[in-house]
Amino acid sequence: MKLSAINIHPIKSTAIRPVREAYVGRAGLRGDREWMIIDGAGVLITAREMPVLFGIRADTPQTDPTVESALRLRADGAPDLTLDLPAAPRQPVRLHKNDLEATPVGAEADAWVRQVLGRDDARLMWCDDPTRRSLNPEYTRPGDHAAFQDSSPISLTSTTSLEQLNEWLAKTAADVGEPAPEPLPMQRFRPNVVIEGVEEAFAEDEWSGVRIGATTFRVPKPIDRCVMTTIDPDSLAKGKEPIRTLARHRRWDGKTWFAVRLLPDTEGMIHIGDEVVLI
Repeated sequence: MKLSAINIHPIKSTAIRPVREAYVGRAGLRGDREWMIIDGAGVLITAREMPVLFGIRADTPQTDPTVESALRLRADGAPDLTLDLPAAPRQPVRLHKNDLEATPVGAEADAWVRQVLGRDDARLMWCDDPTRRSLNPEYTRPGDHAAFQDSSPISLTSTTSLEQLNEWLAKTAADVGEPAPEPLPMQRFRPNVVIEGVEEAFAEDEWSGVRIGATTFRVPKPIDRCVMTTIDPDSLAKGKEPIRTLARHRRWDGKTWFAVRLLPDTEGMIHIGDEVVLI
């Protein structure tokens, strides 16, 4: 098995930035989801309610070596904006059910985000220290941390699992008399790492640990999926898939499942083409 893709999402719910290599720390891939956008009440704004977020292209030195600042923001119809790391006092924010603290980036960043989103309460926040956030003790250990990822620092899936899902999607469409759908791209699931060469679809559900290159990870459990996967990140159109088909084949505990969580046990670089070994 080989590592075939690495994805970083500098701002949560914004455009995917594929990279050739990444540094793995105890809180995930360096630069991944270290920033997020909140509303006037301090609550995370996601692409579930504002798909236009997918049009924001945020880059860091990890995703684009030409970026010399901490963060560069781009979006159609808006000027580029470069930002340094903020030094303001932390403020309370809410990430789903998690009450956290984050650093406000500043008025210039907020004005840019508000212009792009078309709402006057949006604010950009930064996670200065992910080690202050502990994760669910049911499947993590002391020392496991995350920035603004949902529930684990890294997500993994396989090309084999996506191929199986796309076969199921075609079967679902045929069963209900719909035209054959275009295959869903992997970006619908926004995984950090993608593995090729896995023999069986969804075999990753049963893994307990993997080594990617020289870096080791625990695999505690699969990931339940939300309606954000039904939004085309290019057209921003919403549909029924893949949730409709996942509900036929991958539903248990009242949820639908695709991909697995990873928890790093060691730190280091990973690269496209690295060997992946079960441990």
